[in-house]
Amino acid sequence: MFETVKKNLEANGFTVSVFASGEEAAAYLNREIDGATVGMGGSVTMAQLGLKESLSAHNTLYCHGFTPGDPAEVQRLASAADIYLLSANGLAETGEIINIDGMGNRTASSLYGHRKVYFLIGKNKLAPDFHSALHRARNVAAPKNAQRLNRKTPCAVKGDRCYDCDSPERICRGLVVHYKKMTSMDMEVVLVGQELGY
Repeated sequence: MFETVKKNLEANGFTVSVFASGEEAAAYLNREIDGATVGMGGSVTMAQLGLKESLSAHNTLYCHGFTPGDPAEVQRLASAADIYLLSANGLAETGEIINIDGMGNRTASSLYGHRKVYFLIGKNKLAPDFHSALHRARNVAAPKNAQRLNRKTPCAVKGDRCYDCDSPERICRGLVVHYKKMTSMDMEVVLVGQELGY
């Protein structure tokens, strides 16, 4: 299932690990990340695998909505952590990773400032090419995330596609495409052979 995308991601400079289940991927991440400061954005994928709870047992975890304290301060600490974890809104088989963000904390941390970044991506995020992955991010992931966050946007109300709206509650405000691994830090893509997140 992941042979082509793994080859293309590796050609783009990423380290790639593949696991059949989320449970195996979570165990791997808990072995790899120990005694570190860890940042994490809001992620259904991470929540489904209990990674906030398991990683915080042996690391210092900064994740708004989970770590006690002022959310803005927690996000600032997450942006300065040794390790950062996030998922993706779309992954092209051709090797591009796509994320759309409203606040910018996840996308910013995927670009700079950490010793290592892990992308944890379920098989449902995979699309054949860049344009399909972008379409998925905008028209599948974004409406579901807007619904999850109870936003008053056309995509959240109708749940069917992006309306490129002007709503003040719009969550699609920034787009980041990783064509290659960033030069400033290690980056690993952890691929999981089950559906995770949106």
